[in-house]
Amino acid sequence: MGNKSRVVLLIAFLPLLVLSACSNDKPEQKEDVQKVDLSQFKNPFPSTYQVIDSAPVVITNVTILDGLGNKIEEGAILLSDGKIQSIGDSVSAPSDAIEIDGTGKWLTPGIIDNHSHLGVYPSPDTDSHSDGNEVTGPVTAEVWAEHSIWPQDPGFQRALSGGVTSLQILPGSANLFGGRSIVVKNLPNRTMQDMKFPDAPYGIKMACGENPKRVYGRRGGPMTRMANVAGYRKAWIDAQEYQKKWQSYSDDADAGKDTKAPKRDLRLETLAGVLEGEILVHMHCYRADEMVVMMDVMKEFNYQIGTFHHAVEAYKISDKLAGNNVCSAMWADWWGFKMEAYDGIRENVPMVHNAGACAIVHSDSDIGIQRLNQEAAKAWSDGQRAGIDISQAEAWRWLSANPAKSLGIFDQTGSLEIGKNADVVLWSADPFSTYSQAEKVFIDGAMVFDRSQPESWPVSDFEVGQIASGDAK
Repeated sequence: MGNKSRVVLLIAFLPLLVLSACSNDKPEQKEDVQKVDLSQFKNPFPSTYQVIDSAPVVITNVTILDGLGNKIEEGAILLSDGKIQSIGDSVSAPSDAIEIDGTGKWLTPGIIDNHSHLGVYPSPDTDSHSDGNEVTGPVTAEVWAEHSIWPQDPGFQRALSGGVTSLQILPGSANLFGGRSIVVKNLPNRTMQDMKFPDAPYGIKMACGENPKRVYGRRGGPMTRMANVAGYRKAWIDAQEYQKKWQSYSDDADAGKDTKAPKRDLRLETLAGVLEGEILVHMHCYRADEMVVMMDVMKEFNYQIGTFHHAVEAYKISDKLAGNNVCSAMWADWWGFKMEAYDGIRENVPMVHNAGACAIVHSDSDIGIQRLNQEAAKAWSDGQRAGIDISQAEAWRWLSANPAKSLGIFDQTGSLEIGKNADVVLWSADPFSTYSQAEKVFIDGAMVFDRSQPESWPVSDFEVGQIASGDAK
């Protein structure tokens, strides 16, 4: 080969040599993938609740039910910095503490109603205020009760005067899946965020039995109980597929692959939250056989039912409820107003408790919520007459500790323990008496209701100037 040919070949290969050198000097860079994380959407409307500043309070010489089954005669408690600081036969109080003599009075944890529709079915009861049931389809898991709450509902103040310090507000029970619930501190305020219980998990309202049949039977179904169950199962299957899509996307994004996030679906997002154990199931269900079927579906799709609500036949399957770690939120004596409520008995609550299951007394009523202590007293006394010997201290679990567990807030409230929120009620007498009244109510240690000072009672703006019997506005 001549010199001229060698020059031509060298010129021909020169670009390849340059490219090769550039490739070795600068390795190929992968473009960073911006991963979409579903967790950022889990609490888009965070609580803005603020604890009211208050002086320390010490209550002495008072009969205490601690919500855990214990009773202290002539006990004392110290509330300070929003928490329970000390409890026992006696306590040491700072010099600036407000002292209250509890002689002849009783002290309990604040009542927690885990089934209320205050704010979504407020007073006055009009069609324009009816915002608790989204009856446009049997599965409406995408709706959230907090977006229907009217904080001006006078029912909040009336519940407060009955010793209710926290409550769960649920959508109605027309649907197989009725939407998300919200837990609030019963401190009337301007917005639902101002009342929202900090860090309380969301719940989902489900319903079985007659309600979905009645509402949708002539509107495309379900019209039978078997179609109800098919509807739940179909929804859970869809939720599992949604989970898989997001998990696949997450895995690909973590591996640096060029991938596109699935489209968000509010309905399936809520259902997936249940399957992941982040959203608690609250299920309207009356009959024992249906509760067992629902626990079978629970096992099929590997989620946990937290509480059956109403549960008038819970006494028939109390052992199964205990074995599956499912609470029952019940009335003391409501029964017979429809066929699935026909086999209710007055001993339901104490029988469930006596079997070692989680028993709760709930209201489901803007009237009943004002006297839940009396509702618990009725259930307790019915048990006594039937030979079920439960102490009053144990029975108070039905109004505080057990509903707190049902709502996932027992680490913060529901019992009188050092370090817990100072949500406390001072009663004029034995709270299991129809003559007893909530004299003073404390939320996070601040006195928010004092029966002796009507001028201090919280008043809804809606009611200003509209004075009814027994009111002070």
